[in-house]
Amino acid sequence: MNFSLIIELTKRDFIERYSGSALGFIWSFIYPLINILIYMIIFGNLMGARLPGMSSVWGYGIYLISGLIPWTAFANTVTRSSTVFLDKKNIITKIRIDLPRLPLFIVFSETITFVVTLVIFLGILLITGFSFSPYLLFIPVIYLIQQIFAYSLGFFLAMIVVFLRDLKEVVTIGFQIWFWFTPIVYVFEILPSLAQQILFWNPALAFISAYHDIFILQKMPSFIYLTLVLMMSSILIVFDYMIFKKLEKDIRDFI
Repeated sequence: MNFSLIIELTKRDFIERYSGSALGFIWSFIYPLINILIYMIIFGNLMGARLPGMSSVWGYGIYLISGLIPWTAFANTVTRSSTVFLDKKNIITKIRIDLPRLPLFIVFSETITFVVTLVIFLGILLITGFSFSPYLLFIPVIYLIQQIFAYSLGFFLAMIVVFLRDLKEVVTIGFQIWFWFTPIVYVFEILPSLAQQILFWNPALAFISAYHDIFILQKMPSFIYLTLVLMMSSILIVFDYMIFKKLEKDIRDFI
């Protein structure tokens, strides 16, 4: 697949979300701004939520949002990639496309949304007097590892969904369950030791905890855990390509 086609699909995917509206692209800033303000105000001020070890009234809101933003990018990338072959079958059946690269436009599109939302979040933090740490510079690395994992998982599911169409509903439900098995709305340290041991096997914990380390604890995230996720993702990608080589003809036929 030509790289220019991926860029074109990325641009079209992002623009089509707001096509037909008067404000168009501006909505990509309005939606995250409103969501962030709601979480900051409701969970910070009105509900009086406090984060253990953090005295700031905005503490829990920052904790929640710093986990939600990357989780949303990750979950959307995987769930949307899982149906990409079916969603783009009109293109696949007309043009000889390198299927393994097709989910990349979703990765790029969700990255644009992530960057826009993160910039708005950082702007609001700046207004509230939040003290930034130099560890913010590690966010692109963490996000890259996160999205490599998302691609490896999304590509695998995309091949299976072609043959088992109902699996796309299972993926959606699975991510709802996965969300609650990831410490985004609650703090990992308050869980019983047995629950902590179980959740330690959750790969999403690696990158979500890394964002929390940067924004809440303002310390260096654990790259040992992140490296393990990267290694697992690399193995899964190799496994994906091995499966794809055997099933490519059937995948194109079933689409």
